[in-house]
Amino acid sequence: MPHWRAILAYDGTPYHGWQVQPGLITVQGTLAEALLALTGETVLPQGSGRTDTGVHALGQVVSFPLNAKIPASNLLFALNRVLPPSIRVLSVAEAAPGFHARHSAVRKTYEYRILPRITALETICPPFLAPYVWASPRALSLDLLNEAAAHVVGTHDFSSFAAVNPDQAHRNASPVLPKENTRTLFASYWVQDPGPEGLLRYRVTGSGFLHHMVRNLVGTFVEAGSERLPASQIPAILAARDRSAAGPTAPARGLFLHEVEY
Repeated sequence: MPHWRAILAYDGTPYHGWQVQPGLITVQGTLAEALLALTGETVLPQGSGRTDTGVHALGQVVSFPLNAKIPASNLLFALNRVLPPSIRVLSVAEAAPGFHARHSAVRKTYEYRILPRITALETICPPFLAPYVWASPRALSLDLLNEAAAHVVGTHDFSSFAAVNPDQAHRNASPVLPKENTRTLFASYWVQDPGPEGLLRYRVTGSGFLHHMVRNLVGTFVEAGSERLPASQIPAILAARDRSAAGPTAPARGLFLHEVEY
């Protein structure tokens, strides 16, 4: 049975995340429906990561088997004809034996986009950008953002930046987060685009990421970038291993799965 590897880009706005959920429209479910319509085969495509509701992808890698004998170029064309415009298949190729989009991945890169304040009173976000950026609530210093972001490079326990299990939080005012929250970040930095919008982009590459980890990092860095939290406090937040020590969770709409490496 041929095994396929595809790269997808999608606008996460209309979807309840990647993973199939009963009664909800998801990216995985929509792709599975497209494959069923084209081949008559029921398969569950495996993604490199389970993006949340409203999170986008520029390079989501997907693997799936098919019995149908179809050339890669034909499959690419047919999928893009059947899928909605919010999901595009960028490439399709036959995968190497044993390849799995999630288990075979060694590094992932995410990007988070912030529209900085462009007036003294508020951030005016153009409607065509609104689903894809966080309009900054406060003025931000690029230098302070980078000072904060540099502290998380390396291998750390990221419990302070992991989503808390709501059931556990209900039972215990100071929930103990699950073990095995150690991850390695190879790069963590901010850049600002030239031009009138001047988007701030946070780029982070790691061996893996905990649930909401990137959004929690961004929310904390924004606290530092707006001088509401000393950037030098990030190591202490990491050491606390307590979600309540870190800043708020940034909105999902600014987050993109950028690239997956194998």
